[in-house]
Amino acid sequence: MVGFEIFRTKGASDITVASGVRLAVAELQARFTQISLTQAIDNAEPVAQNFRGSMELLYEGALLAVLVVWWFLRDWRATLVAAAALPLSVIPTFLGLQYFGYTLNTVTLLSLALVVGVLVDDAIVEIENIARHLRMGKTPYQASMEAADEIGMAVIATTFALVAVFLPTAFMAGVPGLFFKQFGWTAVLAILASLMVARLLTPMMAAYLLKPHVQPSSADGRAAPLGEPPDGWLMARYMDTMRWCLRHRGLTMLGSGLFFVGSIALVPLLPTGFVPAGDRGQTQIKLELPPGSTLAETRAVAEQARLAALALTEVKSVFSSIGGGSSGDAFAPGAAPEARRAVLTLSTSHRDERSITMAGIEAQLRRQLSDIAGARFTVGPPDTGVKMQLVLQSEDSVTLLATAQGVERELRGIRGVGNVQSSASLVRPEIIVRPDPARAADLGVTAAAIGETVRVATAGDYDTSLSKLNLAERQVPIRVKLPDAVRADLAALARLSVPGRNGPVPLGHVASISMDSGPAQIDRLNRSRNVTLDVELGSRQLGEVNAEARALPSLKNLPPGVKIAELGDAQEMKALFASFGIAMLIGVLCIYGVLVLLFKDFMQPVTILAALPLSMGGAFVALLLTGRALSMPSMIGLIMLMGIVTKNSILLVDYAILARQAGLARFEALVDACHKRSRPIVMTTIAMGAGMMPLALGWGADPSFRSPMAIAVIGGLITSTLLSLLVVPAVFTYIDDLEHLLLRFMRWLRRTPSTAKPDPARA
Repeated sequence: MVGFEIFRTKGASDITVASGVRLAVAELQARFTQISLTQAIDNAEPVAQNFRGSMELLYEGALLAVLVVWWFLRDWRATLVAAAALPLSVIPTFLGLQYFGYTLNTVTLLSLALVVGVLVDDAIVEIENIARHLRMGKTPYQASMEAADEIGMAVIATTFALVAVFLPTAFMAGVPGLFFKQFGWTAVLAILASLMVARLLTPMMAAYLLKPHVQPSSADGRAAPLGEPPDGWLMARYMDTMRWCLRHRGLTMLGSGLFFVGSIALVPLLPTGFVPAGDRGQTQIKLELPPGSTLAETRAVAEQARLAALALTEVKSVFSSIGGGSSGDAFAPGAAPEARRAVLTLSTSHRDERSITMAGIEAQLRRQLSDIAGARFTVGPPDTGVKMQLVLQSEDSVTLLATAQGVERELRGIRGVGNVQSSASLVRPEIIVRPDPARAADLGVTAAAIGETVRVATAGDYDTSLSKLNLAERQVPIRVKLPDAVRADLAALARLSVPGRNGPVPLGHVASISMDSGPAQIDRLNRSRNVTLDVELGSRQLGEVNAEARALPSLKNLPPGVKIAELGDAQEMKALFASFGIAMLIGVLCIYGVLVLLFKDFMQPVTILAALPLSMGGAFVALLLTGRALSMPSMIGLIMLMGIVTKNSILLVDYAILARQAGLARFEALVDACHKRSRPIVMTTIAMGAGMMPLALGWGADPSFRSPMAIAVIGGLITSTLLSLLVVPAVFTYIDDLEHLLLRFMRWLRRTPSTAKPDPARA
C-alpha cells in the first residue's frame, strides 16, 4: 500500500481543495482500474460540518429571536420590521469581512452566531417605542419620527457600549489575540451595521408598514390609558417589587452586595482550562518502542493496537503509518520518521450517532492498550486542551534526569489522568569514545579528527561532502560506512585509522572505546537541558490537573539548579486570564468614556456600570451547574455579557433622565422609566437568550467551544436582567444624592474665600 497526503496552500479553501482532490482521485481510479484508491482520512469534512452547523445555528438563532419579537408585539407588521434588521445587518458585515481579507471560518461564524440576538436588539427597542407612541393615538409616520428622536441617544449609547467591549479584544496579544482579532472585528462590524439599520431603516419601514393603533379596553370595560397597554399580573407584581426596593434602597444595596460577594466565592469552585478539547470524530494512537527496535517489531505492535481499537464499536476505520511519522493531520505531525514509532489515526462515528464522548472513547482505548506489552502509547489528537505539559530545566543532566523520574512517578498518581510520558525516560545503547589527551597530543591527533573518523565510519559523511551518482533527472548521494555487524564490534572500531602528525594512528591507541547507554534524545531550551513531561488530561480540566501537579512534593521541593519552564497550554492559560483581565478593564473604561460623552455627565454612567457585577453571578452559576470550565470560550461570554448588561441599564437611566427633565420627581421618574422600559429590556433579553439557545444546547456544529460561551451569556442575562430592573433604580438615587452633595460642596468652596481664616469659636 502507498499512502499520500494532500495539503492546501496558504489562503486556499479547505472545501474547494477537498472537492478538487475527490474529482482528481475519481479520474485516476477510472484510468487505472487495476489499483484501488481509498480515502482513509478526510480533515476537510469536519471543516464542512462546522460550516454547515454554524450556518444552521445562525438560522435557528435568527428564527427564535424573531419568534420572541412576535410573541411580545403580536403584530406581524412590527415583527417584519424587526426581523428585517437581521439580514440587513449581516450582509454589510460580509462586505466588511471581504475588505479586511477575512474568510467565513469558525471564528467569524462563531462571532456572528453569538451576536445574532444582539443584531435585532436595536430594532426591537426602536419598534417597541414606536408601538408605544402608536398607542397614544399618533399616526405611524408621526409615531416613528417622535419615537426615533426619543430613543435615539439610548440606542447609540448601547451600540457604542458594545463596540467598546468587543473592540479591545481585537488587539489582544499572544495566542488569544490571534483568535480574537477576527472575532472582535466581526462582532464590531455587525453591531455597527445593526445601529445603522435601527436608526435609518427601522423608523422608515415602520412609518409606512405599521397601521394606526386601536385602543384596547381593560378588564372592567374602561379604556386603558393612552400609550400604555393594560398591565398584566407580572407587570403589576414587578412594579410593586420595584417600588419596595426603591423605598428600601439600603436593603436592596445590601442584598446586591451579598449577591456579588457570593458570585466571587463561586470562582474557586469552577474548574479552569485553556481551550476545551474538540470532537472532530477523529483521534490518534501514537506508539513508541524501545530504541533499537526494528520496523517489523513496530509493525507487529501497531497491528495489535489496530485490532484493539477496532474492537470498539464507535471506531469506524484505522489508518496506520509505521515508521513514516505521518499523522493524518496536516497541522500537527504526530511523530518524527523513525522505525520504532507508529501513528494510528482513528475515524469514529459522528458525535450525534454515539452516546459516548470522545474523551470516553479515548479512556476505553487506554484500557484496551494496557494489555499490549513492549511499547509506550499516547492516546489523543495533537490538539489544544488534551494534555498538560511540564518542562523541567537544568544545567546538571544527572540531577535533571533523577528529578524528572521522580516527578513522572508522582504524576501517574493523579486521579483521572491518562498516560504520562517523559522525553527523558527512554535510553538506547551507544558506543562511547573517550579520547586520551596525553597520548593524542604525543601522536599529533586532534579530537576533531577522532570525531570525524568515527562519524564517517558509523553514520557516513555529511550529504554535502558525499559523492553523487548522476542519473537522468536527479543525483543519488553515495554514502559509504561500515556494515552493521562491524559497527557493533569494538575491536574493529579500535583498528580504525585516525590521521596524526606523523601518519595514521589506530583509534585504540589514542582513545578508549566502550559500550554504554544514553538518552535517546537530548532537548535544550535556552541552551539548558530540559525534560518534557506530557500528561493526558482525559476528562479532567487543565487548571485542576496543573494545580494538583504543582502541589506534588517532587515539584514543591525541586533540587537546586532545577526549575520549571513555563511552556505549553498551562502558560497560555495564564496568559489568557491576564489578557482577559486587561481587556475587561479596558472595556469598562471605554464604556465609561462613551457614556460620559453621550450623557455629558460623569456621575450617572457609574449607575449604568453598577449592573456589571450583577451579571457575573448568573454566569458562574450556569457554568457550575452545567459542569463547564472557566476557559477561553466562557471568558468570551463574560466580555460579551458586559456590553449586553450595560445596554439594559442605559435604557433605564436614559429614560429616567428624560423624565426628570420633563418635570417629574425622582421617585416618579424612576417608576415611570421602569414601567416603560422594562418591556423592551425583557424583550431584548429573551431575544438574545433565544438566539443563543441553540449554541447552549449544542445543536449543529461541535459544541465544545460554542456551548460554554452561550451558557455563560444566558446565565448572566437571567440574573442581570432580573436584578438590574430592581437594583439600578436604587443605585441611581445614591449616585444622584452624591452628585447633589458634591455640587453643594463645590458651591460652598466657591462661596468661602480662599484667604479666610478659621473661626476661633468653631475651632
